[in-house]
Amino acid sequence: MSDHGYEKGRLDLPFVGISTFGKRPYQPDWSALDADVGVLGAPFDAGTQWRAGARFGPRGVREASTLFSFGHAGAYDHEDDATYLPGDVNIVDLGDADIVHTDTEKSHANIEAGVRAILDAGALPVVIGGDHSINIPCIRAFDEQDDFHILQIDAHLDFVDERHGVRHGHGNPMRRAAERDYVTGLTQVGIRNVSSTAKEGYADARAMGSDIISVRQAREMGTREVLAHVPTGARLYVTIDIDAFCPSIAPGTGTPSHGGFLYYEVLELLQAAAERHEVVGIDLVEVAPDYDPTGSTSILAAQILLNFLGFIFHARAQL
Repeated sequence: MSDHGYEKGRLDLPFVGISTFGKRPYQPDWSALDADVGVLGAPFDAGTQWRAGARFGPRGVREASTLFSFGHAGAYDHEDDATYLPGDVNIVDLGDADIVHTDTEKSHANIEAGVRAILDAGALPVVIGGDHSINIPCIRAFDEQDDFHILQIDAHLDFVDERHGVRHGHGNPMRRAAERDYVTGLTQVGIRNVSSTAKEGYADARAMGSDIISVRQAREMGTREVLAHVPTGARLYVTIDIDAFCPSIAPGTGTPSHGGFLYYEVLELLQAAAERHEVVGIDLVEVAPDYDPTGSTSILAAQILLNFLGFIFHARAQL
C-alpha cells in the first residue's frame, strides 16, 4: 500500500465494510454519545394502512448512503463554492431503536428513548423511518426543549385524529404534533391529490395553526414565498415523507402519489430553510426499498439527508 499523500490508509470503497450512515462511526451505547449529529434508525411500519415495507427503510438508506462516503474531507460544491460536511462535523450512527412486533406503543417508546438520548448529548437528531407514525415519538421527545415550528414535506396531510380507535398510525402524526404546546404551528408542503385525510381534517389543521401548500402552489410561489409561511426566527423541525417526491424518481414507497416534487425543488427549500432557521430535528420516512429494485429511492433519501446536513452545518459555521 502506498503512503503517498491521499493514498495513505484504506481506500474503503462504498461496498466495503459495515453500512452505517455515510460510513460514519457506530455508537451502540446511547449514554456515551458524543456527536454533532446522531442518526437513529426507526424500522417500524405497523402504522401502515396499505403497503408495508418501510421497516427496511433505515437499512436501505444506510446502504445507499455509502455511495456518498468518499468525502472524508467534505464535499466541495462548485455552484455554491462551499465545502459541505468537512471532517469536523461529527456524525455518529446509533443503530436502530428496538422494534417489538405488533406493539406500537412499546416500539414508539424505544424510538422516543433514542431521540431523547441524542438531545441529551446536545446533538441534532436525524431519524430514518419507518412509516410516518415514527414522527410521533420523535416529537414527544422534545417535550423539555424550546418551542419550534414543523416543516412537513409530504404528499399527505397526516392529520387524522382517530380512525377505528387508531391514534398513532401513519395517518395521525401531524395531528398529534399539533396537539403539543411546544409545537407553535405547521407548514405542510406538497399536499396533493386524493389523500388519507377527509375534508374536516383540513379544517382542523388550519384551525390548529397549519398552512397547507400543494406542489402546484409551491411551484407558483417559489422557495422564498413558501418559507415566508414559517415564522421569522422560528426553530424548525423538518419531517420529510419520501412520497412528497414524484414516484417517477421515488417509487420505493407505500403510498406513491403522482405529481410530486422533483429533487431540486425540495433541495432548494431545505437549503433556504437551513440558512434562515435553526434546525432542531429531522426525520425522513416511508422509504420502502422493496418497491424500487433500482435503489433510486434509497439513494435519493440518503442524498437529501446528507445535503441537508451539509447546509445546516455550513449555515452554523457562518454565524
